[in-house]
Amino acid sequence: MTPLAAQLARRIAAAGPISVAEFMAECLLDPEYGYYTCEEPFGTAGDFTTAPEISQMFGELLGLWLAQVWLDQGTPLPFTLAELGPGRGTLMADMLRATGGVPGFHEGADIHLVEMSPRLRAAQRDALEGLAVTWHDQPDTLPEAPLFVIANEFFDALPVRQFQRDISGWRERQIGLVEGALSFGLSAPAPLGALAHRLADTTPGEIVETCQGAAPVVAALAARIQNHGGAALICDYGGWRSRGDTLQALYRHAFDPPLAHPGQADLTAHVDFEALTRAARGVRVSAMTPQGVFLERLGITARAQALARGLTGAALENHIAAHRRLTHPQEMGTLFKIIALTPQTAAAPPGLDP
Repeated sequence: MTPLAAQLARRIAAAGPISVAEFMAECLLDPEYGYYTCEEPFGTAGDFTTAPEISQMFGELLGLWLAQVWLDQGTPLPFTLAELGPGRGTLMADMLRATGGVPGFHEGADIHLVEMSPRLRAAQRDALEGLAVTWHDQPDTLPEAPLFVIANEFFDALPVRQFQRDISGWRERQIGLVEGALSFGLSAPAPLGALAHRLADTTPGEIVETCQGAAPVVAALAARIQNHGGAALICDYGGWRSRGDTLQALYRHAFDPPLAHPGQADLTAHVDFEALTRAARGVRVSAMTPQGVFLERLGITARAQALARGLTGAALENHIAAHRRLTHPQEMGTLFKIIALTPQTAAAPPGLDP
C-alpha cells in the first residue's frame, strides 16, 4: 500500500466512501503524495510521453497554426499567448522557435502558463529561460485580452465522476474499503437531473462519466475569446459523448489497475468533446477533427520530409516512427481529437472541419 493509499484508507474508514473525482484529485494533486507533486510524469523517466515530447514537429505546427489565426484576426497587440498544462515547457518552446519569423508575433506576445505543480513550473522555467512568463493556478485568472491558447492533454487529467445506469436512475461509482483495501463500489440508486437525457441512449449497467471541472475552464476561455478575440486549440484523447469506463492508470510506462498505486501512477480519463463544445458559449466551435487529419492538413508530412534529409541510421528511424505515432490511425492519429474556439466573426481556422 502506497503512503497515499494508506492516507485515503484512513479517510474512508472515518468518513465513508469517496467519489472517483475525489480519488483522482488526491492521487494527482495531494501536496505531499500527489503524482504531479512528487513524480516525474514525462519522458523515459516518467510514465507517459506527450505529443510535444515525441517530435518537435507537433509544437512547430501548432505554433504556426496560432500565428496564422493571429494574422487572420488582424494581429491584435498585445495579446496573451497561453498554454494549459504545459508539462516540461517543450511545446511552448517549440511554438516560439517556429514563430520566430512571424513579424510582430513575439513582440506582442505576453506568455502565460497554467500550471499548479511546483516541480513542473521549475522545468518550464528552465525550458523558457530568459523569457518573461507569468504562471497561473487556474485559467480564470488569465488576462482580459486577446487570447491565443493551446490545451494539449490538459482536460484528460481533470477528475471525473462515474455513474452506472440503473433501471430508472443512476448509481455513483465510489471508492470504499473491502478488508482494509481500496475497492470500487456503488452508491444507492437515485435519479440524477444532469444525466436525465442519457437515459435514452444507455442501458442498465452502462457507465457515463462527467467532468465538473471542464466546463468552467472552457467557459473562461470562451469568454475572453468572445470579448477580446483570439483562439483556443484543444488537443486530447476522447470522443463525442461519454460512454463507458475510461479511467486508466499508467505506472512505469504500463497500464495499471487504477487503485493499485495511488500517488505513484498517472490517472486520466477520456475527454467528452460534446460537453466541451456545449460549454463554449458565445464563440464558434469547430467540428471535432482527428489529430492525424489535422496535422496532415497543416503539412506535417512535408515538414517530416524536410527534417529527414539531414538524418541517417537510428535518428532517421526514430524520426519516421515519431511521424507515424502522431498521425497514423492505429497510433495517436485517431484516438486524439482536436477542436478550436474562435470568435463568431473570425475566419475559419486552418486544418479543422467547420
